[in-house]
Amino acid sequence: MTAIEIARPGGPEVLAPVTRDVPQPAADEVLIRIHAAGVNGPDVLQRKGLYAPPPGASDIPGLEVAGEVVAAGSGVTRFQAGDRVAALITGGGYAEYTVANANATLAIPKGLSVVEAAAMPETFLTVWLNLFQRGRLQKGETVLIHGGASGIGTTATMLAKAFGASKIITTVGSEAHRQASLRLGADLSINYREADFVEEVKRFTDGKGVDVILDIIAGDYVARNYQAAAMHGRIVQVSALGGPAKDLNIWPLMQKQLTHIGSTLRSRGYADKASLIRDLEQNVWPFVEAGTVKPQIYKTFPLEDARGAHELIDSSQHIGKIVLTTGAYRAI
Repeated sequence: MTAIEIARPGGPEVLAPVTRDVPQPAADEVLIRIHAAGVNGPDVLQRKGLYAPPPGASDIPGLEVAGEVVAAGSGVTRFQAGDRVAALITGGGYAEYTVANANATLAIPKGLSVVEAAAMPETFLTVWLNLFQRGRLQKGETVLIHGGASGIGTTATMLAKAFGASKIITTVGSEAHRQASLRLGADLSINYREADFVEEVKRFTDGKGVDVILDIIAGDYVARNYQAAAMHGRIVQVSALGGPAKDLNIWPLMQKQLTHIGSTLRSRGYADKASLIRDLEQNVWPFVEAGTVKPQIYKTFPLEDARGAHELIDSSQHIGKIVLTTGAYRAI
């Protein structure tokens, strides 16, 4: 099969097509002929040498895929050859085939294309885990979502709207991104290049601040998040694209009785992932199947042009998700 290998840590140019053996499913796994694979921030960090795969995971990047089951392990009863599925994997998505644990595999929701389905597992599960389970966002609360035009940001905005957040605030880097975020349900979208999000949040909330913050940036945003948070606010760290925390004064953390937590999805066990998937199917799939919430696909690239996909994600010009497609999809 064709797969994309990270030749060495570096820029998009280190992504190169290679020939690999087709993996074989273990007893609790399915073998999937990949039609599409989502491109995500962790893939970029892995490419740069900043995020090593967990022990036992494939060195091939790619954490979410969609396609067709071609074989199932002896212990798998939920899926059989021919089923259309999406899956959350620990690596191996940038390829024509991958294996996935059956507990981290799910049927594609009604009404979604395979490209849309490939944009869901990593992104939707990350948002569900961090915004709703760990961040405990409740109906009527206010939320600040950094990176509002990213795959995480667009998904978080739509889900916060669907579940009744009273005020949704996002930060973005351009006017086009700001308008897109407003269309998806944000009540206020702040261009961080032109305005201070702390001041804008305080103004928009009459000085109260926000109840929940979902942050993919870190860096100097950590200290500023503490300023923008309301009393008893919850801040959930899901990435650190801006590097380590800078100039951090923890007094606001204590004075406001804030909670600042972080997590990663990739290293969680399959029992945890299975529980998350069941929650997602029960709570989010109805919105997806009704068309209320839908993955935002910005652009697709052929698998062999993973470099181009990473050049685009590095540019931060996209709105929503970037997806790779294989020959199996293009042959349909």
